[in-house]
Amino acid sequence: MNRCLTNLCRIEFPVTYRCNGRCIHCSEAGRRGISAHIDGDIAAKAIKRVASEYKITSVMTFGGEPLLYPEDVYKIHSAARDCCVASREIITNGCFSRDCAVLRSTARRLAESGCNRVLLSVDAFHQKTLPIEPAKIFAEELLGISGVTVKTNPAWISGRGADNPYDAVTERLVSEFEKMGVPSAKGNVIFPAGNAKKYLAEYFDPEKEYVNPYEEDPHDVKSISIDPDGGIFGGNIYRTDIIKILDGYTGE
Repeated sequence: MNRCLTNLCRIEFPVTYRCNGRCIHCSEAGRRGISAHIDGDIAAKAIKRVASEYKITSVMTFGGEPLLYPEDVYKIHSAARDCCVASREIITNGCFSRDCAVLRSTARRLAESGCNRVLLSVDAFHQKTLPIEPAKIFAEELLGISGVTVKTNPAWISGRGADNPYDAVTERLVSEFEKMGVPSAKGNVIFPAGNAKKYLAEYFDPEKEYVNPYEEDPHDVKSISIDPDGGIFGGNIYRTDIIKILDGYTGE
């Protein structure tokens, strides 16, 4: 086992960088050119290989908007379930379709595939370009499915109760879901990267050095992320067995 990966317990899949929203806080803006979406079969194989060598307790899919490619998402979560991964999560805007039947059937298929935690991106930024009603329909269907937890996962400028127009709108939207029985996760505070750096500069201190909260110690990696084109640690799971890629990782 690679010493840099001794504590590896999580696999993340940004399924695609395509998105039907155009959020001004998006840290992934500018990455649209990467291959359209992960191949679900190859991703599933990678999960099984990694889980055979490491104690994986969490698999997450996100994007972009992952449910633009639902079949690949189902394959990823099914593989995680089959490998007895305890936490099988997705982050979605819940507005991948305007068709009520599609929203409801996708919620059921997602649960059937093994996904057991759904985080809905509901906030002032997403709802600037996406309607809220599809997300509510999607959430309503999920609430009726045993074994699935659904929460909103808002992005904040500062946090709940903060005195700025974005957080005020986000708090109102989150409250609407709470009235439906959908609680709010902690969410995340945005940092200056991608669109946020361009469009929300007034909320950041130009004298402050911001650290990406998702960055890890490269010599004690707990989570790996496999890009939509299969890329990871300078290798690619479409061409090389993922265990060989992980074994060759040096943290440099």
